[in-house]
Amino acid sequence: MTTSTPDSRRRIYTRPQTLVDRSTHFCPGCGHGIIHRVVAEQLDEMHLTPRTVGVASVGCSVFLYDYLAVDVVESPHGRAPAVATGVRRVRPDAFVFTYQGDGDLAAIGTAEIVHAAARGEQISVIFVNNGIYGMTGGQLAPTTPLGERTSSSPTGRDARQAGYPIPITEMLALLPGVAYAARGSIADPAWIGKTKAMLKRAFEAQLAGEGFSIVEILSTCPVGWGLTPVESMEHVARDVVQTYPLGVLKDRPQARTANAPEG
Repeated sequence: MTTSTPDSRRRIYTRPQTLVDRSTHFCPGCGHGIIHRVVAEQLDEMHLTPRTVGVASVGCSVFLYDYLAVDVVESPHGRAPAVATGVRRVRPDAFVFTYQGDGDLAAIGTAEIVHAAARGEQISVIFVNNGIYGMTGGQLAPTTPLGERTSSSPTGRDARQAGYPIPITEMLALLPGVAYAARGSIADPAWIGKTKAMLKRAFEAQLAGEGFSIVEILSTCPVGWGLTPVESMEHVARDVVQTYPLGVLKDRPQARTANAPEG
């Protein structure tokens, strides 16, 4: 009988090189850690890390700079697309992405994201949607589903009081400057894999000079939602997807531009 030893076992799952080896500060069950790993894996596989510049703005998303081994610019709240536009235009050889939450991208940053998309800026946007202001106390966000309870809507979101949740990715997909728009999830392993494939396609769109690309990722906020980590995942898979259906919303390659970096 042969007994395998640690040295003889085949290692099939390791930490991506672009993911910094440190303990996370995020709350238990928070989706940011999963998303960071998936982004790091994709950057490694596409050999993009050395020329990558990330842009993150105010919110839990800003702590990206602690966990990915790439250059990261911190922008004012909501202004990540504007900052990323500047970086990409002065560094056409760089691969540039923004990493933003829903309160940041779909509220204070609405103008920036809409006009960056309308211009077809050669950037990739990673939009983490947990439907709540996680950092500042769990208030209602533009993407909070109807009926969802938050600290500022304790009886649930009422359309008569707070309006309807904004399907920001569907709105952006209508713009000619947008080459790729999709919505994934971290609720289960199968969808984590599909979301990674969406990120790959979004990154490829930038490398090919096709235009603006965005991947929305439905994530969790167990503390803000008042749920356990497991309950939070189930909530995304069962309930949140009713408001935000998963899948590719737009995939339309456009003409390559002169300032696109060679991929």
